[in-house]
Amino acid sequence: MKTFASLFSLHSLAQIVVAWEGASGLEFLGYFGGVFEPIAFMLLIGGTIGGLILGATPGLSPTMAVALLIPFTFQLTPTQGLILLGAAYTSTVAGGAVSAILLKIPGAPANIATALDGNAMAVKGEGARALHLSFLSSGIGGVIGVLLLIFLTPVLAKWALAFGPSHLFWIAILGVTVIGSLDSKSFVKGLLSGCIGLWLSTIGYDDIQGAERFIFFDALEGGIHIIPALIGLFAIPQVMEMLAKGRNQTLIEQIDVPPHAFSDSAREIGKSGKALTIGTVIGSIVGLIPGVGGQIAGLVAYDQSRKMSKTPEKFGTGHAEGVIAAESANNAMVGPSLVPLLTLSIPGSPTAAVLLGGLLIHGIFPGSDIFTKHPEVVWTFINSMLLGQILMVVFGIATAAYAAKIARAPVPIMAAGVTVLAVFGAYSVQQSMGDVHIMFALGVGMYVLQKFGFSAAPLVLGLILGPLAGDYFVNGSMIAAAQDGPWVYFFTGALNIVLIMLVLASVAYSFWSNMLQGRSAPEQLKSEAAE
Repeated sequence: MKTFASLFSLHSLAQIVVAWEGASGLEFLGYFGGVFEPIAFMLLIGGTIGGLILGATPGLSPTMAVALLIPFTFQLTPTQGLILLGAAYTSTVAGGAVSAILLKIPGAPANIATALDGNAMAVKGEGARALHLSFLSSGIGGVIGVLLLIFLTPVLAKWALAFGPSHLFWIAILGVTVIGSLDSKSFVKGLLSGCIGLWLSTIGYDDIQGAERFIFFDALEGGIHIIPALIGLFAIPQVMEMLAKGRNQTLIEQIDVPPHAFSDSAREIGKSGKALTIGTVIGSIVGLIPGVGGQIAGLVAYDQSRKMSKTPEKFGTGHAEGVIAAESANNAMVGPSLVPLLTLSIPGSPTAAVLLGGLLIHGIFPGSDIFTKHPEVVWTFINSMLLGQILMVVFGIATAAYAAKIARAPVPIMAAGVTVLAVFGAYSVQQSMGDVHIMFALGVGMYVLQKFGFSAAPLVLGLILGPLAGDYFVNGSMIAAAQDGPWVYFFTGALNIVLIMLVLASVAYSFWSNMLQGRSAPEQLKSEAAE
């Protein structure tokens, strides 16, 4: 109790800061005391630990985790309820890296890029190191993202309003340009995988035109939901690979946990400043843009980090920079995604949309005046997210060495456990056995495609971006028809031109890097033959 008493004294000290009229930008400091109230602080710890566990469960995305916790907030005060939801949001995003690294099964779409290098590190026996890098980079990116939310909310809110359907369409297309070079040794196979994902995204009813598209079975009437697809494309092939290993095998024979694993990981983060910066900047930008969704932040950051790296050939082989870029982007997205939510009532991500429901349940309506009408609720909530990032790192690092040992479980037990979690995760999204059937069908198909060198990551990215690009194009076309036409609407304006140039640059770089790899391959074969 003495510890809590000392923490409570912070509240009275912080009130002095609030009374300082010239420090409106430091107003949030006056509400830190509310975070350390006994119930609020216990909810923060419980939400952080629970979020890490839920995030590590395949299929339980941050959106679903926050939605599951909303009923528990009915008997709490608005501040306490938001602290619980915010802690779960923050830690679930980071917790998804656990299964992505150890099992190559992303806990959520945001952790797809983490699996590319993280699992390769785990296979080498460096699972604990990969988890350390993941949690540290997530914490750094998350803290920076929340600080952006605190200090730049008015400016960023106005900037977020500048994005219309045409700009969001080009952003989706920019994400599509990543497909060819994402986790595939062959540029052509990467493109084909992405095209399969784009085709899968068209299945179902067209919400705008009301047309049926490729509905072969009744289960496909609602389209292919991203969560069952993600589980099927990653988990089922992994289970089939496990079973092919034999009954007496383990996924990882040896786990290397050096005595100074944490300090070594911290130094690794310091050496990888470029990847950390790229991930944090891209995550913050993607989180700010309403409707884009945080699931592409890690993928785009991973791709851009590889393109700007001096050793791009190391990505996908267990390179630390791949994990750092992806995870820093995932958590840097969290804070900025709340900017349009709190100031404009426009959620920046699906999870932010669920948080909006949590606010409305307690009678709090987001808008430009929310910081003046409910400052004690909003600032305490934001402060708890800032502290939650630190707690997430502490708990994540403390359990990393133990979590890494999961991969040493016997293959039959591991395969059975993953299958049960996969079925549970796919069914829980819409309580439909049709999603379970779709999951298994996609999983078996992906297992066959992997035998021919195709990859799941570009396929999932196509599945994610297909609906976004299609919806924004249709919405933009409808607006353009009432104005000066599609050409003027989509191809004029400073922001449109900048985004188009980025798309062209990304395509050109992908082709250029592919040509360089094609030229270097024969030389590498000759050198290996000479040796």
